[in-house]
Amino acid sequence: MADKLETPTLDAEGATLLHAISEHGGYAFVSMATLAAEAGDPRAAEAAREMAWEQLHSGPWHSVLPVWRDAYSMACLHVARLHFSNGELSESLRVLDMGLIMGGSLLRKDLDSAVEKVSAVARDSTVSDQSSDRRLVRHELDQAEQKWCCLLGLLSFSEHCSIWVLRSLPIKSLSSKIVVKRPALSLEGFLREYFLSGSPVIISDCMAHWPARTKWNDLDYLKRVAGDRTVPVEVGKNYLCSQWKQELITFSQFLARIEANNCSDNPTYLAQHPLFDQISELRKDICVPDYCFAGGGEMRPLNAWFGPAGTVTPLHHDPHHNILAQVVGKKYIRLYSASVSEELYPYTETMLKNSSQVDLDNIDEAQFPKVHDLEFQDCILEEVTWESRGKTQEGVIRCHKPGEYMIHLVKLNQKRIETRYGNL
Repeated sequence: MADKLETPTLDAEGATLLHAISEHGGYAFVSMATLAAEAGDPRAAEAAREMAWEQLHSGPWHSVLPVWRDAYSMACLHVARLHFSNGELSESLRVLDMGLIMGGSLLRKDLDSAVEKVSAVARDSTVSDQSSDRRLVRHELDQAEQKWCCLLGLLSFSEHCSIWVLRSLPIKSLSSKIVVKRPALSLEGFLREYFLSGSPVIISDCMAHWPARTKWNDLDYLKRVAGDRTVPVEVGKNYLCSQWKQELITFSQFLARIEANNCSDNPTYLAQHPLFDQISELRKDICVPDYCFAGGGEMRPLNAWFGPAGTVTPLHHDPHHNILAQVVGKKYIRLYSASVSEELYPYTETMLKNSSQVDLDNIDEAQFPKVHDLEFQDCILEEVTWESRGKTQEGVIRCHKPGEYMIHLVKLNQKRIETRYGNL
């Protein structure tokens, strides 16, 4: 391939970075990285990447020295550049994504520009079928569903669906205090009526202009812009289960699992990941709402949650306000006041202290007797609505304030994509 990946930051800062790595005992890494850069040796490039990878896993993530994260980024650039020169575009993208996910900030611009270039070349070499209609969620009924609907008798199809949904949700769901819904709520109204009082609200009619509303329900579009990208996913019912694990797979592999999902006990879920920092094409499909800046502070990470029907997030609380944007599908959310935290029996372990031991789908009343009579608010978020709690919104946005416990479930036979904004 005549063209090559440009790495201006690496070219300017490489010698300084290698010196810093050697000061922390990385002499072997420096030797291999130098050989990869000067001689284009693929085995040396891979050896350097393996050395940096070992350092990244030498202890808890917060204890890893930043210089080794930058070293991993450097090695990924060397490896990706060699794959690209050989026309191995998918491998080049995979390595660059690993650098974005696991690497440091020093060489971030080089990684981003390299991803952009490799992706552009890959798209130019791929012929796509623009006439297909492959959606994650279909809103119309197919022939079998229409026939079944005609056999229902006295109840309409929507009424039967409502009964089925209620049976799928935790006990007492949608039976008492439903989160209020407001269409096109002004920023002033949001501040005065909900944010300052810490009250949840669903804001509808606010996302009609988002390209994501249609694009993210198009499987071919998602595969075209992100199919070869590597993303971290969670596998298992939820992070409290012993079988839960994390994997790194391509977005196309992830979409294939979503399509094949039949409310599995081990669903694959893309959760709490800064997807839009990694894949800029998807970032262009959404808009950051003004509500995110209601508190006057800086916006916390912009993350994506993307999963199949049946995905459950356990009852937990977050340290900052959230705005949740529901883009595709539906999601059940339950909110408890921060004042009843102890009655929700939080874990005492440091890593899980923000999570409740209570499984709302199967409450052990003998072990957790205080839960049954606790008051809560809940709702079902649907695409094109926002839900806010503390700072929450539906339409696609929901806000909730620090300390509030919440659970969200997807029990309908639909996939869902959501975006969450954090704000102090």
